[in-house]
Amino acid sequence: MTASTARRFPRHTHDQYGIGVVDSGAHSSWSDRGQVEATPGELICVNPGEVHDGSPIGGRSRSWRLLYLDPRIVAETLEDVSDGASRSFMFVSPVFADSEVRRLFDAAFARIARASATDGIGPAGAEMELDTALLKLIACTRRHSTARVPSSQHPVPAIVRARARIDADPTAPLTLKELAREAGLSRFQLIRGFAQEIGLTPHAYVLQRRMALARQLILRGRDLTEVALATGFYDQSHFTRYFVRQFGVTPHRYGSRSA
Repeated sequence: MTASTARRFPRHTHDQYGIGVVDSGAHSSWSDRGQVEATPGELICVNPGEVHDGSPIGGRSRSWRLLYLDPRIVAETLEDVSDGASRSFMFVSPVFADSEVRRLFDAAFARIARASATDGIGPAGAEMELDTALLKLIACTRRHSTARVPSSQHPVPAIVRARARIDADPTAPLTLKELAREAGLSRFQLIRGFAQEIGLTPHAYVLQRRMALARQLILRGRDLTEVALATGFYDQSHFTRYFVRQFGVTPHRYGSRSA
C-alpha cells in the first residue's frame, strides 16, 4: 500500500504484520508499545492484532509505503531462516532506523509492486525473485523482534473470554449487557478491562473484527452490499462510512486495488 495524506486514522487493528517506510512528512502513532514519531527514512511496523492509531505531525501531509504480510507467510519464512525451528515473531518497536532493512524493504516493495502491475508474478524466475526478496527482508528484521510480546501483567481471564466470544462471531448482535454477563463482569468493569487490556472499548473491538472480515470478503470478490450485510452493518452506506474512516479509501477502491 502507498499513501500520501493528512488524514488522522483512529485506533484500529490489522490481522497482518505491517512494515513500511515514511518517505516524506512526519507521522505520530500510539500503540500499547508507546507513543512514537516517525520521520522520513524511518521504518514503521505493527504486529497482528495490535491496536494503534496514526496522525500527521503539524497537520501536514505525510507519505509512506507499507507491506502487509500474512502471519502464515512470516511463520513459513522464519521456519526456513531458522532451519526448521519454530520461532515466534513480534516487532519490539513501532519505529526504528536500519539502513539494511530499509534497502531490503525497498527491493521487496518494488518487486511486489511490479507483480501487482502485471496482474501476477510475471515471467519465469520472477516468483523465485519475489520469494527471495521477502525471505531476506523478514530474516533481517529478526534483529528488531522478540519472541514474546512485552507485557507488564498477564491478561485478565474474563477479558480473554469476552474477546474470544467476539472473535468467534463478530457479526453476532451482542449487547454490552450480554457480553458482560458471559464474562462475569459488570458493564463498567468490561469496558474498563477492555480499555486496559486491549486499548479499545468492546464496541470498537467488535467493529475492528467486522472490518477484518469485510476486507477478507472484499478480496474474495463479494458484492459490497452483501459484504455490508454479512458483517453486521445496517446498509452499504453505513459500512462505507466506517470503512473510509478506518482505512482512508472506499471499499470499492480497496477492492479494485487488490483485483
